[in-house]
Amino acid sequence: MTNEETGKPNNFIRNIIDADIASGKHGGRVATRFPPEPNGYLHIGHAKSICLNFGIAEDYKGTCNLRFDDTNPHKENVEFVEAIKKDVHWLGYDWGDRLFYASDYFERLYAYAVELIKKDKAYVCDLSPEQTREYRGTLTEPGKDSPFRTRSVEENLDLFARMRAGEFRDGEKILRAKIDMASSNMNLRDPAIYRIRHGVLHHQTGEAWCIYPMYDFTHCLSDAIEGITHSLCTLEFEDHRPLYDWFLDTLDVEHHPRQIEFSRLELEYTITSKRKLTQLVDEGHVEGWDDPRMPTLAGMRRRGYTPASIRDFCDRIGVTKSTNNVEMSVLENCVREDLNPCAPRRMAVLHPLKVVLENYPEAQCETLQAANHPQDESMGVRDLPFTRELYIDHEDFLEVAPNKKFKRLVTGGEVRLRNAYVIRCDEVIKDGDGEIIELRCSYDPDTLSKNPEGRKVKGVIHWVSAPHAVAAEIRLYDRLFNQPNPGSDREGGDFTDHLNPESLLTLTRCYLEPNLKQAVPGAFFQFEREGYFCADPDQSHGLPVFNRTVTLRDSWAKIEKKGG
Repeated sequence: MTNEETGKPNNFIRNIIDADIASGKHGGRVATRFPPEPNGYLHIGHAKSICLNFGIAEDYKGTCNLRFDDTNPHKENVEFVEAIKKDVHWLGYDWGDRLFYASDYFERLYAYAVELIKKDKAYVCDLSPEQTREYRGTLTEPGKDSPFRTRSVEENLDLFARMRAGEFRDGEKILRAKIDMASSNMNLRDPAIYRIRHGVLHHQTGEAWCIYPMYDFTHCLSDAIEGITHSLCTLEFEDHRPLYDWFLDTLDVEHHPRQIEFSRLELEYTITSKRKLTQLVDEGHVEGWDDPRMPTLAGMRRRGYTPASIRDFCDRIGVTKSTNNVEMSVLENCVREDLNPCAPRRMAVLHPLKVVLENYPEAQCETLQAANHPQDESMGVRDLPFTRELYIDHEDFLEVAPNKKFKRLVTGGEVRLRNAYVIRCDEVIKDGDGEIIELRCSYDPDTLSKNPEGRKVKGVIHWVSAPHAVAAEIRLYDRLFNQPNPGSDREGGDFTDHLNPESLLTLTRCYLEPNLKQAVPGAFFQFEREGYFCADPDQSHGLPVFNRTVTLRDSWAKIEKKGG
């Protein structure tokens, strides 16, 4: 069902917001936020959250803040901050003047922590991390009170001030909320609020702080400070919601946002764990965060995915509370559908085989024309030089046809060169090892843009003029993993055991149409019969570099039907 006002499909979150607006809650306002931690690059799972939070704000004429959760400085840096900004903008969203950092509120958060201590709702604990875990209990057994839980308010205020002043070592003390060590919800068993971190330069506050607030404490209060109405989180935070509400209620904060959880995106044949993505980068399994095989938005952008295709993908998968394990083919089809109507067509020979047209004049060069798009005349035409020496793809020739379905070139057979003439293979030239290195052919001069008289030619193959061809490096990217759920325990072993050894095939002897020499970085094309490609942003390799974005069809469908 579609919302009549927004035109977007209804979901349970939009239904909640509609009800809140109807009741006058929050004064009818809608304010959301996207709160990434700057400890890595954003991935396709974050795209779902970006589209949801910014999309709802747009549809309800509200606001959406971009807020960096920068409370863990030893894993965060400015590179990640700038990459996140770039990705959000690339997806088509803008936060205007609503850019914030959790660190903007460090002084206020400290004051809130002091207030909790004064209310006897927080205490400084000296237990080691190992002891804290032991005292916490299990899912079936209640925890035990820390021996430091009964410290006086005065002592706790003194110790907390000394924590801030840097008197204690990392891990020597923490500030904990005083809630209920017997709670069935583990998150309510006196969770940590502040921990000590010395010797780390924070990218926003420098050396001003040596204590940093924990996420659960920071997040709800940052939402309240910013006037967020609907705090949209993934399902793993559902058990944290009672803690979210406890902090706001206990501190009697004037504005109380509503936390709503939705299922996170899990995409087959990849992973969306930032920890595991970091491991792939750090261990050199990929060439960086923007490696086109990575599910990061930077990697997808470099591969040639478009913002529109990712937004469409997020719309299609919807927003639910159910586990969302999406087939890779859904995303790839969104990319194909977005690129098909707008990608100019070009010819590229990835596995070149030389063809000499022996009856074509040696000094002659014709200029033929070809449509830039067969279904869109407005995209115009391009010039193609045609000469005696050409390149075709090795896969388009066999000495003997294996069956009647083979419609390409064979010895003694004919085939049409796309947008050009019909040619016949008269002789095959081989090297000393018996490998085919050249074809001697003849062309029919009466077959330009028309069929030959008295015979039917079924096959059409692509080609480029040898003297005018642009040598290029082509990178054929495929799925990063060869298992649908590489991060799942049921697959067994380490997730890196399931890396696809054929996820990248680099071809260094390819030939392209001459007009591709001037392709700007990021420009995308359909290489006819090969797939969609884009010019890599890094063109400093001596040859133009093109990345395969996606094949023309789902090449994995048959493999998956066979079960591997």
